[in-house]
Amino acid sequence: MTPEQVLAIPPRVLAQEQREFYFDNGYLLVESIIPTEVVEEMRAVTAEWVERSRSITKSDAVFDLEPGHVPDNPRLRRLSSPVEHDDRYWKYASESIVPDIIADLVGSDVKFHHSKLNFKWAEGGEEVKWHQDIQYWPHTNYSPLTIGTYLHDVGPDQGPLGVIPGSHKGELFDEYNEKGQWVGCLSDRDLGKVPLDTAEYLMGPAGSVTIHNCRTIHGSRPNLSDFGRPLLLNVYSAADAFTYTANPLPSRYEGTVVCGRPARYAHHDPRPCQVPPDWSGGYTSLFALQQEEEWDETQLAAVAAQTRGIRGADQSAAS
Repeated sequence: MTPEQVLAIPPRVLAQEQREFYFDNGYLLVESIIPTEVVEEMRAVTAEWVERSRSITKSDAVFDLEPGHVPDNPRLRRLSSPVEHDDRYWKYASESIVPDIIADLVGSDVKFHHSKLNFKWAEGGEEVKWHQDIQYWPHTNYSPLTIGTYLHDVGPDQGPLGVIPGSHKGELFDEYNEKGQWVGCLSDRDLGKVPLDTAEYLMGPAGSVTIHNCRTIHGSRPNLSDFGRPLLLNVYSAADAFTYTANPLPSRYEGTVVCGRPARYAHHDPRPCQVPPDWSGGYTSLFALQQEEEWDETQLAAVAAQTRGIRGADQSAAS
């Protein structure tokens, strides 16, 4: 659907002015929209997974660890595909107010793509370099968006999500480096074309959501505060958007219609999209790629094994 077609549908949750702002600017912040009891449940399940991470010594298919992670002081960068590991995350992604929010921005028919939980740990949680999302997981159109849920209050020192307003209407940048290696972020040369001085940093109390379009340039600074910034991220698209590369964070729920009905026709945007590496054998992490870290054979084998397991389960369910 086009923005004009989406805006012609009466909204379910958002104000019409909020929808128009999203299409004009490529992002939206909605404060305190998630009920307190839902936020508390997400905090509780997340705390359980932090506890499980204490026994992990190397990043793997589930836990992406910061340098310095030890049992007595766990430091997570990411919990990959949380919906795969705990049904409470999937319930939130599929049965909360979130699908209705997404429907107000992509149209009545909404499809789930993937999830992750980025922690931005206290006292040094790593930056996320400026990048655009859609090059990681191209679709036939540019309806995909990411909605992030703040599980705690987020202020300026915690590395809040930063976005470049209007950048979704501009250039789609190369996320390979000069050696032809995928790094998943903009080069210094291309950043010179981006008005970084216009960046908006999205702060808000627990239960607030950030939303950004798949073409919007975004990133975040390190967390230098004493408080962590867990951000639960779920990615959706209009049902008429279809992927044409492997999902870097595969899930048995990929392609599930969480609102409305499946599409009978694909919508193709004429603008081209860069193609990423082949993720069908597994994916390390955005952080590892942007920091150009090398994972050892054991770590890569674990990622590949989980990927095969998820994709195999998807095929069995389809048959």
